Amino acid sequence: MKRRKFIKDTSISAAGAVAFPSIVPSHVLGKNAPSNKINIGQIGCGRIARVHDIPDTIRFEDTRFVGVCDVDSKRAADAKILVDGFYKEKTGKANYMDTKTYGDYREMLLKTEIDAVIISTPDHWHAQPAMEAALAGKDIYLQKPTSLTISEGQQLRDVVQKTGVVLQVGTQQRAMPQFRIAAELVRNGRIGKIHTVKIGLPGDPTGPEATEMPVPSNLNFDRWLGSTPQVPYTEIGVHPQNDYGRPGWLRLRSYGAGMITGWGQHHYDSAAWGMDTELTGPISVEALAEFPKSGLWDVHGDFFVKHEYENGTTVYTSGGYPNGIRYEGTDGWIFVSRGAYQASASDPVDKEKSNDALNASDPKILESVIEPEEIHLQKIDDQHGNWLECIKTRKQPISPIHKGHKACTICLISDIAMQFDRKLIWDNDTESFIDDDQANTLLNREQRKPFGTNYVKL
Repeated sequence: MKRRKFIKDTSISAAGAVAFPSIVPSHVLGKNAPSNKINIGQIGCGRIARVHDIPDTIRFEDTRFVGVCDVDSKRAADAKILVDGFYKEKTGKANYMDTKTYGDYREMLLKTEIDAVIISTPDHWHAQPAMEAALAGKDIYLQKPTSLTISEGQQLRDVVQKTGVVLQVGTQQRAMPQFRIAAELVRNGRIGKIHTVKIGLPGDPTGPEATEMPVPSNLNFDRWLGSTPQVPYTEIGVHPQNDYGRPGWLRLRSYGAGMITGWGQHHYDSAAWGMDTELTGPISVEALAEFPKSGLWDVHGDFFVKHEYENGTTVYTSGGYPNGIRYEGTDGWIFVSRGAYQASASDPVDKEKSNDALNASDPKILESVIEPEEIHLQKIDDQHGNWLECIKTRKQPISPIHKGHKACTICLISDIAMQFDRKLIWDNDTESFIDDDQANTLLNREQRKPFGTNYVKL
């Protein structure tokens, strides 16, 4: 782990200054001393932060949350209560932690005591803070989708690779054993030559009309909008003010693309694991989709997407399939989903073969043993835990930026294809559509100054 200098306050007397070592050895203060902790700042304190990112990280002994940031001051205050309350219950000391709150993550990034940040913001605020965190030398856990546009994703990938920080994308299905087992079985030929993959992914519903509302005093709406166009405030277009229910921004194209990116990056990432296409992508995409004709929300509803790959595999995605991934080969099929399974380090091994989460055309396929000389995929117990371990070892995490960017790209070109009534040909090397200037205009979006990845000082 990169160690911070532990600076001890000194007093100056007539005899002069008293010197202390800049790094306190662990045997002096114990293995859980502050100098051995990974100090974490939380950026974005909404639903996903409260139910997933904070609780799934704070439980590790080698972490210490020292700051929380949100453009909604009420949510930042609630996050402080959540974090301080955790440490109070853990230590029995009411004032053990006084977590700092911020309204601007850039102020947090200036704090040298912070080693790493978790970014749990709306989709349109993923790439920019991740880029700026990387430039500030902070390691990053980034919620998916990796970026709002393919151009943003390229910028983020390049900055992360240049700075060498550890970035883990939050595609936590890689930590769920059934997805790894399915991918290993497919990669080792247990269903023969794979030719088709069917991904079940629902669309979003239409929403009500919404009229302009006064901006709550606790919300910096201009900063929340960031690089996106200025629009009138309405609560269902942002997030609930009285609870942490599903936010309306998820269903607005200005801030994301709906379920094709919301859950799509999970499933496309997992499917690529099994198809051995993590570092590439499809060579074509075509899609059909229904979009709302009224109401505030405007992301896709029912849809169908087809991707063709250079190796001959065809991937179909639709809400008409069960939510999950079905690999089809010449000798059978394997279906994998989250089911009712919750991955954790203490789960018994037999749950790895739960039929609720893993199924096959022949039960013997799932009983097949992967031999030592065959392909074994990386096995982890926890996505956040893997990130923390890689912060200490400086190794690549299981979901690094270059793989996350490729999975997100599949989502984004699918969304682009929904806008056209034709097949689009995709070049994975240049990350652009071949001979289609109209489609290529959607690889990026205009960014509202001073916000956006285009205005990050490199």
